[in-house]
Amino acid sequence: MAETPDDICPRPDVMPPQTTQPLAPPLYTSAVYRCQDIEQAEALMAGQSAGYIYVRDGNPNADLLADKCRQLHGAERAAICASGMAALAAGVLSQVSAGDRVLVSNQLYGRTAQLLITECGRLGIHSTVVDVCDLKQTEAALGEKTRLVVCETITNPLLRTPDLAKLAKASHAAGALLLVDNTFAGPAVCRPLSLGADIVMESLTKTMGGHSDVCLGLLCGHEKDWARVPTVLSTWGLASSPFDCWLAARGLSTMALRVRRATETALEAAEFLATQPKLQAIYYPGLPAHPDHAIAAKQFGGQFGTVITFTLAGGRAAADAFIKNARSIPFSPSLGDLSTTLSHPESTSHRGLTPEARAALGITAGTIRLSIGIESPESILAALQEGLTGIR
Repeated sequence: MAETPDDICPRPDVMPPQTTQPLAPPLYTSAVYRCQDIEQAEALMAGQSAGYIYVRDGNPNADLLADKCRQLHGAERAAICASGMAALAAGVLSQVSAGDRVLVSNQLYGRTAQLLITECGRLGIHSTVVDVCDLKQTEAALGEKTRLVVCETITNPLLRTPDLAKLAKASHAAGALLLVDNTFAGPAVCRPLSLGADIVMESLTKTMGGHSDVCLGLLCGHEKDWARVPTVLSTWGLASSPFDCWLAARGLSTMALRVRRATETALEAAEFLATQPKLQAIYYPGLPAHPDHAIAAKQFGGQFGTVITFTLAGGRAAADAFIKNARSIPFSPSLGDLSTTLSHPESTSHRGLTPEARAALGITAGTIRLSIGIESPESILAALQEGLTGIR
């Protein structure tokens, strides 16, 4: 009996043989991979053979991106996660258990604080909040059950910069690991592992990806701390999308150029804003008046990041007027894009904090966070002037 079109089932796709390699990395969208036999599948599942079976457990684009990031950070191991928060979760879940204590910086991204204090608390992981820029306070808070110390290289949003080398030394003396969120710096500005950190995470959505078209996170560190990371990534479903990994790997190729341009402009913009009478305060590690300027200069080698935070004297009304009149700067609550963007921490990144907690950190209704892009310095300064001119 002759086959009909409806009866025909094409054989699984087999790539044609080739003797050359593509210059641009291919995109592997397959969710599952073919195995030759049961023996090969068992070897792959046991990690005894290189290769892939299921995208949640690994894919070529994620591994390619992870290796690039590993080299950039000088790490022994690296993994790509579905988001920056997924990377943070993987870092915490792979290192701590119920009954352990986490020492948490008092100046963290709002969702980070929520995960470490509220969500981890539900799992029996206790937290203590300290000012990690105060080394004596930090050393006093470290106890024998402290397993992990978590901080940011440059804090969100007031841009404090703890001394990572001293913080790592204090953590290790207490038997704890230091996990650093390096998102506001990126490896072009700071490599925390070289300063003694044990684990580093980044939101690749930000500066490393650089184009606001991916949602990914990076976790990297030392071999000795990596045993549980692959299991956590798979069992908690924290794995990444091949397409996002492919896009982020492309973004990495221009990261050094983008960061150099943006950090130079950020310093110029910060110096301009520091002279403006409508500002109540300005926060940028590159300014000599910043409380951590000396530490930042030592840790960052002359680059101070691409984010500036300032507080307008007129409160919420002034913030509204600035955002409305700085027409060429999008109100987009993220950072690290090609374009300059601004956000309002009180209503976005730190809205989950109580008014008292925000006030204690110095976040007010007039606080604006500015992420500098790669436009010309002249156009950025003109936009800032427009925003300030609109404030009565």
